[in-house]
Amino acid sequence: MGVGTSGAQSALRAHEVRSAPAPRHADPANLQELGIDPDDLPDGLVIADERGRVICFNAAAVRITATPAAEALGHHLERALPLEDLEGRRWWQLTDPYGGLAIRVGQPERNLLLPGGREVLVTARYMRVRPLGPVRRVVVSLRDTEGRRRTERSHAELIATVAHELRSPLTSVKGFTATLLAKWERFTDDQKKLMLETVDADANRVTRLIAELLDISRIDSGRLEVRRQPVDIGAAVGRHIQAYVASGQSADRFLLRIGQPLPDLWADPDKVDQVLSNLLENAVRHGEGTVTIDVEPAPSPREGEDVCTSVTVSDEGPGIPEESMNRVFTRFWRGSKRGGTGLGLYIVKGIVEAHGGTITVGRAPEGGAEFRFTLPVGTPAYLL
Repeated sequence: MGVGTSGAQSALRAHEVRSAPAPRHADPANLQELGIDPDDLPDGLVIADERGRVICFNAAAVRITATPAAEALGHHLERALPLEDLEGRRWWQLTDPYGGLAIRVGQPERNLLLPGGREVLVTARYMRVRPLGPVRRVVVSLRDTEGRRRTERSHAELIATVAHELRSPLTSVKGFTATLLAKWERFTDDQKKLMLETVDADANRVTRLIAELLDISRIDSGRLEVRRQPVDIGAAVGRHIQAYVASGQSADRFLLRIGQPLPDLWADPDKVDQVLSNLLENAVRHGEGTVTIDVEPAPSPREGEDVCTSVTVSDEGPGIPEESMNRVFTRFWRGSKRGGTGLGLYIVKGIVEAHGGTITVGRAPEGGAEFRFTLPVGTPAYLL
């Protein structure tokens, strides 16, 4: 039995829709004549007639309210949808859609409670045959709040993380600068240099965090710009390895393998560097043994393109637990307790996808973590 669309209720609704005077705009209750099945709508849809009897209760409304359609169709709106405000007052008695002011056209979106205390977002529209006339239909939209709650929790976690990450370096900067200003003559040149180097490192840490926040904002809003230029991906990886060796890592810890011939790659060099920096840092910091980087051509998933560039970064450490694989590229995921904001891999995924590429995580042949990303050739149209 279709939810809200079969049997006597369906016939009653179709009859009422056809016999009602034509409104100035399309009637939301007339969905079937528009070729739309109410059960296909993503939000809950509840429609009551001029007597307040429910004539439509779609599948999403059944899912959100946990009320079978058979128990709602034909019953009064207040019984079928017993909503209360956050103070426990009955919502339909407060709003009185059929007997209230004739100038009202509906109710704006607000949080209301279902029996049992479950919170939903509710919007209502009052349909009238003519302005100031009696209400012919009450159209109610229901939306689950879980998605919005997840977003709000994510924003709250982001704020908390930023506050925590900023507090430590700024406290250090403030402490050292205040000490230097107050007791400059008491310190030797070596002590002053050490303090200033610490301040410089902490300032760089703050700068990186702010850059990450800007990247997240651009990724979330779809405004991350990609400025494509020719990129020698093998040379870029080599530069990162040389930087690690210069900072004290053993050259034997890195193995770079480049497959030939590589296709000409057009990408944003700064953002490719950012991706490589994050993946190599994760392998060095959280992994063990040899860090292997494979750069090679690979079949392209894009139509009209034969090959793309593939980069795989793997290590020989403990790897990532299977249960954590699906959370690696989410915000605030940390593979260990060795510091970091947990934002790097989220940004890496955003950058790769902004290029039209893909990134995956798995287990390396040696047992460690393996990250593989592909970048399309991406030759600009004006060069084709």
